[in-house]
Amino acid sequence: MYTHILISTDGSELAQNGVDHGLSLAKALGSKVTIVTVTEPFSGSGTIGYTGWSTLGVEMEKFEARSEKEAQAILAPVKEAADKMGLTAETIHATNPFPAAAIVETAKEQDCNLIVMASHGRRGIRRALLGSQAAEVVSTSNIPVLVIR
Repeated sequence: MYTHILISTDGSELAQNGVDHGLSLAKALGSKVTIVTVTEPFSGSGTIGYTGWSTLGVEMEKFEARSEKEAQAILAPVKEAADKMGLTAETIHATNPFPAAAIVETAKEQDCNLIVMASHGRRGIRRALLGSQAAEVVSTSNIPVLVIR
């Protein structure tokens, strides 16, 4: 049924619930897994120093290196868990100011047929103020989305 599952994580304890469920489902179904984490791109605002020389290039390189290091710290343990379960798994570090869009786009690019992710389950004003990546993924995805609470 589901042959390629995209599992989204931000490395949080909550996201781990989605990871665990997604890996277990993939194992039960014999599915391939793609694990994605999303970071925001570099914002160049405020990068001109008092000398007038732009430090944009240097700051961008530092930011990208730090983002990649943090993403790999999130992805590596999930990949290791997938490998221990005998799953075929790949990791992707996506960069996008809109995590939900990156998740849906990655699922499409990787030809996934299910997205698994966790959600806080916020409602009302808390959801409006804090947003919901899971709700955005559900509303914009063309493939099924399994949301773990």
